[in-house]
Amino acid sequence: MSDSPAPLADPHLVYDPVAGTGPKDVVILGSTGSIGTQAIDLVLRNPDRFRVTALSANGGRIALLAEQAHRLRVRTVAVAREDAVEALREALTAQYGTGEPLPEILAGPEAATQLAASDCHTVLNGITGSIGLAPTLAALEAGRTLALANKESLIVGGPLVKALAKPGQIIPVDSEHAALFQALAAGTRADVRKLVVTASGGPFRGRTKAELANVTVQDALAHPTWAMGPVITINSATLVNKGLEVIEAHLLYDIPFDRIEVVVHPQSYVHSMIEFTDGSTIAQATPPDMRGPIAIGLGWPERVPDAAPAFDWSTASTWEFFPLDNDAFPSVNLARHVGELAGTAPAVFNAANEECVEAFRSGALPFNGIMETVTRVVEEHGTPPTGTSLTVPDVLEAETWARARARELTAQTTSAAEARA
Repeated sequence: MSDSPAPLADPHLVYDPVAGTGPKDVVILGSTGSIGTQAIDLVLRNPDRFRVTALSANGGRIALLAEQAHRLRVRTVAVAREDAVEALREALTAQYGTGEPLPEILAGPEAATQLAASDCHTVLNGITGSIGLAPTLAALEAGRTLALANKESLIVGGPLVKALAKPGQIIPVDSEHAALFQALAAGTRADVRKLVVTASGGPFRGRTKAELANVTVQDALAHPTWAMGPVITINSATLVNKGLEVIEAHLLYDIPFDRIEVVVHPQSYVHSMIEFTDGSTIAQATPPDMRGPIAIGLGWPERVPDAAPAFDWSTASTWEFFPLDNDAFPSVNLARHVGELAGTAPAVFNAANEECVEAFRSGALPFNGIMETVTRVVEEHGTPPTGTSLTVPDVLEAETWARARARELTAQTTSAAEARA
């Protein structure tokens, strides 16, 4: 076990920065994405529990953002793209009409970070990618409860997050980590023998590495159980998402990597399990629906009634579990490796993967080329220096290098393929 006094996420610890009897004020970052839209559905069904005060989005779905702002009557709306401000203002005017004052508009790369530090009880970070790190740090520093769906910010900035977070301040929203969070309520960290993180196996479960050589983007986006954004869906197809979740589980629960296991569970009913030292295994299970984990993130320590559908136990069903094929899907073992290296290695892994996923989506890399390229970038990065504290500039510099190197290697792969054609 680590010498740290408590894990980052602990269901036994309740952090309540703004105690009160009324609805919790919530800021939603990434409101037009999958997590954000489902969170808003939950909020609208529970106005006595939650009140959204501000929204942020990248700026690609302006009409939806304006509709959300009007329906929730938020005080502030933020967009990362400054060129989207005028379109947002017009869309808000169309929603509100000429007689109503519009919400304040923030714009630019730092807008979400500003909102994360604003006056509220809980910040839901549903941003995709490592750009979520600055808002995560801002929310923690401002003393907000952080409902964390943006796993990348914890993965690339683990030591930074751990240095700022107070006991109980982070509630995980990833389905797997929300499951572990709930299962841990059955015991203590000292009682834990291992964490078992489940994986659906994605659209390519059961295929060999050779059979994955010619799969298409459309194939990779056809997830059998979850409806997610394109980047996360492709990460699920490569199982990079599961590798990131292994690193996240290590950081959240302070359990060594050799005691975190991944098992394939195609039905996605059991979201994760904890095996305790007495031989008992506690599993958290629901039909696949992210509104359940979101409700844990926003409502804990209370449960939100009817947050998501429950099982129909009168209907027969089959729950299967299989070992992971590490040859076809090497991403989980690579993630363990970079997690153990620590320092800037996880940031390099994540940034290189983001570049390679975009290259695959554009046709510049084959599917197997994603992990082959990420592996080369990680190997070239080497072992981070020990004995030094990680800083935000360190993370940004490592990410910049990893992205550039991944693009260089992708270009070489493309040139070689064209030469063979």
